[in-house]
Amino acid sequence: ALHRRLQPGRYRPFLVMVAGKTIPLHPVASGRAAELLAQGWIKQTTIDEPRLSEIAENYRSLGYEVEIIEHRASDAGGCNSCFEEGEKIGKHSSDLFVRRLSDPLPDELF
Repeated sequence: ALHRRLQPGRYRPFLVMVAGKTIPLHPVASGRAAELLAQGWIKQTTIDEPRLSEIAENYRSLGYEVEIIEHRASDAGGCNSCFEEGEKIGKHSSDLFVRRLSDPLPDELF
C-alpha cells in the first residue's frame, strides 16, 4: 500500500543497492529531455541502433511524432554501467521520445 501514499512531486522513492549505493528510480530530466517532457513528450526508451530506427519508424507509422536525442549517462542519474561500457565498444545509445500528432494520420485501409 506504499504506492497509494506516494504523490507525484512530493515523495521521491529510492532503490538501495546491495553495495550501499542509492539510485533514484525517477531521475530529474535536464537539458533537451526536460524541454521535451515539459512540452508533453513521453520518453519511451533508451536504445542503440539498429533497433532505435525500427522503433522510431513504428511509432511514426502509428501516428506519433518522434524525437531522438543522444543519451548522456552523466545526465541520466541512477546506474549507467551498461551505457558506459557500451560506449567503450562504440555503442551510442539515444533516448526516444514520442508525442501523439494533433491530427492523426489517415488510416489507408478506410
